[in-house]
Amino acid sequence: MAVSPRGVTASAPDVIASPLRDRVSASGPAIRRASTHLRWLVASVGLAVATVAGVEVIAGKPLADTLSYFTNRGQPAWTITWVVLATFLVVDAVLGREHKGALILAPAFFFIAAMSVQKQVFLTDPLYPTDLLFGRQILELMPALVEDRPWTAVAAAFGLLGGLVGLGALWIYGWRRFRRLGAGERLARIAIGLPVLAGFISIMDYNSWSETRDRLRIYPILWDQTENYRHNGFLLAFLINLPMANVQAPSGYSADAIADIPTSRTPAGTSHRSKPDVILVMSESLWDPTRMTGVTLTPDPMPTIRAHQTGDIFSPEFGGLTANVEFEALTGFSNAFLPTGSIPYQQYIRDDLPSLATFFRSEGYATEAIHPYEGWFWNRTAAYKALGFETFKDVNALPALEMRGNFPADAALTREIIHQADKQTGPFFFFVVTLQGHGPYEAGRYPREAIKVEGLAGAAETRMLSTFAHGIKESDGAFRLLIDWASRRDRETIIVLFGDHLPPLTSVYTQSGYMPFKTAARKATPERMKKEHETPLVIWSNRVGALNDLGSISPAFLPYHVLRMAGYDHPFYTGLLGRVHERYDVVDRYLLMDADGGATTDWARKPAIDPLLRDFRNVQYDVMFGERHGAARFFPAHPLTRATGF
Repeated sequence: MAVSPRGVTASAPDVIASPLRDRVSASGPAIRRASTHLRWLVASVGLAVATVAGVEVIAGKPLADTLSYFTNRGQPAWTITWVVLATFLVVDAVLGREHKGALILAPAFFFIAAMSVQKQVFLTDPLYPTDLLFGRQILELMPALVEDRPWTAVAAAFGLLGGLVGLGALWIYGWRRFRRLGAGERLARIAIGLPVLAGFISIMDYNSWSETRDRLRIYPILWDQTENYRHNGFLLAFLINLPMANVQAPSGYSADAIADIPTSRTPAGTSHRSKPDVILVMSESLWDPTRMTGVTLTPDPMPTIRAHQTGDIFSPEFGGLTANVEFEALTGFSNAFLPTGSIPYQQYIRDDLPSLATFFRSEGYATEAIHPYEGWFWNRTAAYKALGFETFKDVNALPALEMRGNFPADAALTREIIHQADKQTGPFFFFVVTLQGHGPYEAGRYPREAIKVEGLAGAAETRMLSTFAHGIKESDGAFRLLIDWASRRDRETIIVLFGDHLPPLTSVYTQSGYMPFKTAARKATPERMKKEHETPLVIWSNRVGALNDLGSISPAFLPYHVLRMAGYDHPFYTGLLGRVHERYDVVDRYLLMDADGGATTDWARKPAIDPLLRDFRNVQYDVMFGERHGAARFFPAHPLTRATGF
């Protein structure tokens, strides 16, 4: 028996249990802390997994594929999950409360995933980081998109409102209930999170080999962005595309390599006749809808264009990204040599760049760009200035034009072109981008049905195609107005008309059987690529008429044909570019088509490429990003010869 301090006899078990109870009582806070940390760890990992999975589902990946993404050891789902978790930890440490990183970043990730889905409704590609630069453009196009899909817009508006209310409620709840972190906990989160993020960033330079990246199954599939987003997942593919603005020098690029490229001995600007006026018209979504078999359109919506058609433009784009097509048509450079998803007007044109405008300006021409929309769209105001245009008349500099729905009519724009041309006292070069053909193709844009459509089962698809075809009919009439005016002129006048890309007709293509999907393929058989990327091309002169049987050509070869018809020689445009065009008709990112009709797919991934294409790529890199070693030889009298590089 034992006696307690108060004189109460205590049993032996009590004497033994008392120290144990004391130890348990003393260790209680430690157990509670460990339990708290365990709950936090489970919750943080769960939030990271839920965020990555939610992004995949919102971005359009089916649930079964999302599950496979996490269970397939050949895909990097868990890698991006740990990166997301590390990001959450660092943000939590900075803000000083648990789970605030998830509360801020997860909704942002979900939002860009939703934007990607909407982009793919109208265009082929998923969302790229550079698309976020175009927020103002998207807002400006919202009225047209809402008119085309009103119920979707209403649902999106309610969804956005509900999301904002829910997010606000979560913020209030989180601020009150999420545990405040101590100094040690904040340091621990930074110590864990920052090394993970630093290690991840260190392996993401896809221009160099990384064994770690390969073992983690992260494969930067830049030549096929659909597969890039499928394999790596939306968040990881989005991050992979971040460095696209950092264009690496091609293998073998050097001052000596540029010096070894031969140039024509003929001085630039040699002409065998008086300087002709040149009008280059890129018509929004100009395409021949009669190419769809099984669908009848009455009457023919484009008889004038068809009668004068020179060939086709093989557009590098589909349904949008017009600026990339005009970049090729004006500069003679190719998007095939630039990172996938890039937009040169937005990312790369920061200094004087050679173009048809700089050439004609050096020959004493007035150079003017005309587009009846805001100049900031696609960064055109800055881009046109860098490309050598003296004047850019956007919607604010043009008189009020007759409208067709939300867009100015081609006929009204053509009359303004004629008015501007008649005021010129010397030779001029006009580059015009129309707008009437822009989608969506809502019912009621035109007061009456000018083109009868038969052969489509769906009423909505029939109305959509009828609206589009009516616009083509009016564009055809505008072209007839332009060539009738030019035919009466004493001065030689060259008119070039081409479409920038196929229109976003979505289900019309699938219902008619013209295309297997609502958007065009980026990489497919040559036959399918031609169907999904060819638009009409006319190269016409009031002296010699239209060029004939040109076939399908890349927009980059337009400067060669324009200068040849105008009677000019130039060391790049009719020199190197001409030599490339003698061998190839199409230089696309995934497809080469030669002058004999042969096709080579995935040419850029082959160990060696044609030395002529290598020279073409080197000159483009030299002028756009390099030291401009060849500027004086290939682009004499251009403003860029006075620059030292970017």
